[in-house]
Amino acid sequence: MISMKQLEDALCSKGRLRVLRELSRGEPLSMYMLERKTGIRSRYLKADVQYLIKIGWILRVGDRIVKFQLNYENELVNKTLQFLASIGYMQN
Repeated sequence: MISMKQLEDALCSKGRLRVLRELSRGEPLSMYMLERKTGIRSRYLKADVQYLIKIGWILRVGDRIVKFQLNYENELVNKTLQFLASIGYMQN
């Protein structure tokens, strides 16, 4: 069952949308690279990334250099990415 609250919370900020868009390009990204690619200040970016980790939309990977990637095992993530691609917000 899809959680409407989770979907609304995940997509409630342009920062979270930008993080999803950049991570959907394929490669795991460090916080520094996410900051550079999204244009979001680190303080706000950290909060967005922490929230997306909390709800299971992105995963923390790596040991020495921490990187982040989308959690493709989450059905809601996949459906949201398909929708965002269908309206031209991101590429398939």
